Amino acid sequence: MSVKTKRIASLLMQEISDIIQNEVYDKDISFVTLTGCKVDTDLSLAQVYCTVFDESKKDKCIHDLNAAKGFIKSELAKRKLEIRRIPDLRFIYDESVSYGNKIEEIIDEIKKDEQ
Repeated sequence: MSVKTKRIASLLMQEISDIIQNEVYDKDISFVTLTGCKVDTDLSLAQVYCTVFDESKKDKCIHDLNAAKGFIKSELAKRKLEIRRIPDLRFIYDESVSYGNKIEEIIDEIKKDEQ
């Protein structure tokens, strides 16, 4: 990723997080944590990675976020961003957090077995 795409990804992540917290009124979506953003080199697509505290609601949250991407994109367009065209948004559940928790549980079990 180039410096420009990293900067734009960081800017998008910051602005999308603010929009989700302050502008979206769906209670399920408001507890989403954005963990990363990848922007294509042609700036046509932004993949926004997110995680949810309650994993039982992850499918609904991702579905709701992808359904609200038109609203989020229009709110991004209203803000004075330094990009000409707002990329299409795709929200993806970030499995790395749950994977890290699973590894942590395994390490704790190994420590208990050693004692």
